[in-house]
Amino acid sequence: MSVIVVGLNHTTAPVEMRERVAVPASRMVKAVHDLASRNHLAEVVLLSTCNRTEIYVRCTKFHNAVSDVLDFLAEQASLEPDDFAEHLYTYYDDGAVAHLFRVAAGLDSMIVGEGEILGQVREAWRLADAEDAAGPMLDRVFRHAIEAGKRARTETGISRNTLSVSSAAVSLAERHLDTLQGRKVLILGAGDVAQGMARALAAAGVSDVAVANRTQARAVELAAKVGGRPVTLPEVPDVLVGVDLLLTATDSTEVHVEREDIEAVMEARGGRPLVVVDVAVPRDVDPGVGLLPGVELLDMDSLKAFTEASLHERRREVGKVQAILMEEIERFQLDRTMRTVAPLVASLRSRGEEVRVDELARSATRLADLTETERETVEALTRSIVAKLLHEPTARLKEAAGTARGELFADALAALFDLPEPDAETEA
Repeated sequence: MSVIVVGLNHTTAPVEMRERVAVPASRMVKAVHDLASRNHLAEVVLLSTCNRTEIYVRCTKFHNAVSDVLDFLAEQASLEPDDFAEHLYTYYDDGAVAHLFRVAAGLDSMIVGEGEILGQVREAWRLADAEDAAGPMLDRVFRHAIEAGKRARTETGISRNTLSVSSAAVSLAERHLDTLQGRKVLILGAGDVAQGMARALAAAGVSDVAVANRTQARAVELAAKVGGRPVTLPEVPDVLVGVDLLLTATDSTEVHVEREDIEAVMEARGGRPLVVVDVAVPRDVDPGVGLLPGVELLDMDSLKAFTEASLHERRREVGKVQAILMEEIERFQLDRTMRTVAPLVASLRSRGEEVRVDELARSATRLADLTETERETVEALTRSIVAKLLHEPTARLKEAAGTARGELFADALAALFDLPEPDAETEA
C-alpha cells in the first residue's frame, strides 16, 4: 500500500485553472464520496482552498490510482486530462508525506507561514474521516502533519506578523486606496476568508462595512461581529454605488458580479473610482470588470505579486522550519517502519511455531511412548530452539527499524520466509 498526492497550486497553475478544479465547500462531501468510490483509491482526503486542490490517497497500484484522480479532476474541470496535465504535480510515499508536512507548516503557501492552511488541512482530514473516506494510514499521515505544522509555528518565527489571505487582501486594497480611514466597504461572502477580511478592516479602523451573502443569516451574524450592516444580494448594486471598496470571497461556483452590473454602477457613481479585490476561487467577479474605466480589479494573482514583497522576514525562518520538518519526517518514518516490523516479526515467529508443531506432529508415532514429563521437555526444547534461531534476525530487524538498512532487512526477511506483507488497513 502506498500514499500518493496529485494536485496543483498557485506555483503551478494560474487562477483560471485553479478555479476550474477547485471544489467549493458546498460540494465537498459529494466530491469525497465520489473519490472514495473509485476502484483504486482505498483512502482519500481532499484538500481544496483558494490556492490549491490536492487529493491524497492510499492505493495499491500507483498508475491506476493516478488515473482515477485525473479522471476526477477532469470531470471537475470539464476538461480532458491532457488539458491540465502540465499544471499537476504527483508525489509518492515519502515525497507525498514530505509535501503534506510542508503544506501544513505553511512553507508551500503563497503567503509563507500563513496560519489559515493548518486549519484547512485539519478540516479536510476531519471531513474525510467523518465520511469514512480516510483510514488508518492517512489518519496517521495527517495527524503527524498537523503536529509538525503546530511545532513549526510554535518553535520558529515563520508565522510572526504573518499575513493571511484575508489580511493580505485588505492590505492590498489599502495600498491601492492610499488609506482605509473613512472608506466605505462592501464584503461579499460570510465564510472564513470573508470573516478574516472583516476583522482586518475593523483593525484598520474601517467602521462603514456592509456584508452581503447568499445566506442572509450569516451576513447578519458577520455584520454584527464588526459593527457593520447586513444587506441582501438584490441590494448589492445600490450599495456599490456608494462604497469605495468591494471585497469578495464566496465559495460559490457562480460569478456574482457581472460586467454589465458594474457598468451601471460606474455610471451612477459619476466617475468615482472603485477598487475590487476578488480572492474567491472560482472568481466571484467577471474578469471583464477590470477593463472598465475607473475600476481597479485585483485577484489572487495580484495578491501573489503583492505578498512577494513582504516575505523577507518569514523566509529567514524557513531553514529552521525545514530542520523541524526533517525531524518530524524521520520520526514519522520510524513510526511507520516500526508498525511494519512488529507484524513482520509476529509473522516470522508464527511461521516458526507452525514448523515446530508440524514437525512434532510428523514425529507423533515415534514420541508416543514418552511420559508426560518427557513430552513437556521436548515441547520446551523445540520452543527454545525456534526462539533462539529467530532471536538474532528479529533483534537486528528491530535495531535497524527506520533506516534504509532496516527496510532492506524487512524486505529480505519477508521474501526468504515467504511472509505476508502487513495489512495497512488493520494496522493499529
